[in-house]
Amino acid sequence: MKNYVIRRLLQIIPVFLGILFILFFIIDKAPGSIVSNIMDPTMTPELKAALLEKLDPNLPFYQKFWNWLVQAAHGNFGYSSKHFKPVIDVIGENIGVTFALSLTALIIAMLIGIPAGIISATKQYSAIDNFLTVFSLLGLALPTFFAGLLMLKVFAVELKWFPTFGFISASNINADFWTKLGDHAYHLILPALVLGLAETASFMRYTRSSMLEVIRSDYIRTARAKGLAEKVVIYKHAFRNAMIPIVTLLGFRIPGLISGALMTETIFSLPGVGKLSVEAVNNRNYPLLIGINAMLTLTTLFATLIADILYAAVDPRIKFD
Repeated sequence: MKNYVIRRLLQIIPVFLGILFILFFIIDKAPGSIVSNIMDPTMTPELKAALLEKLDPNLPFYQKFWNWLVQAAHGNFGYSSKHFKPVIDVIGENIGVTFALSLTALIIAMLIGIPAGIISATKQYSAIDNFLTVFSLLGLALPTFFAGLLMLKVFAVELKWFPTFGFISASNINADFWTKLGDHAYHLILPALVLGLAETASFMRYTRSSMLEVIRSDYIRTARAKGLAEKVVIYKHAFRNAMIPIVTLLGFRIPGLISGALMTETIFSLPGVGKLSVEAVNNRNYPLLIGINAMLTLTTLFATLIADILYAAVDPRIKFD
């Protein structure tokens, strides 16, 4: 296991650098620049030239990429002119909201999607199976932004059960820690439901398909022939062997939830990385945009590594040399 993890970590390095190179190239070729967005029209030509030289040096692409890479290796991911702070500080101030939202949505998706998939598989072609199948198809087809706006109108505007935007109420800004924590959780309920229910459909479909394949196996028929209770057969024997596709999905959905929070955070005005990335695009804040995407890339690579390691915990037959 130790050697496998070391090999995978070494493989992450060239993949990470390759993705960064492509990302940097795309952003470098994008029209416009941060200078055109922040430059004052009343500036003198001399001041404009000085600002252009400072923020947008006329260097070849590979030279700019190498300079950024050297600085990033020392912990400097650039400077956000919009926030007047280093990029890593801006991301650090906003990443907590995104992780809290993504984690809550993932828990909701797993708690609903996996049991629903098991029930749907064990009661194949029944009324409840048909209902859950239709629900999952709606979840896969319904855009997140539409579901978010719909739930916002119904539960926040019409019923007034939840706040319409933000991460804390104005009356609790100076409150104690526990009051703030409760208010944060209250503001996260609706956006987490929007993001979580969208992922529930994927977990349900994967679980159903995997369970249907497993429960037709010979060893499941043998377990039933031995007189074992149906719950023992399903949850102890069948479900554990059906978990590998679910673990694979989990490895990809963790970073997917973080990037998927972009639209949800924008709709609910949550101060997270998703909303921050939208502002970075609008402001042509390319250092911040590169820093955010570098973080998402690392999250994706490490999530797949964790998923590979979890295979051995799920299925003892899997061994790593």
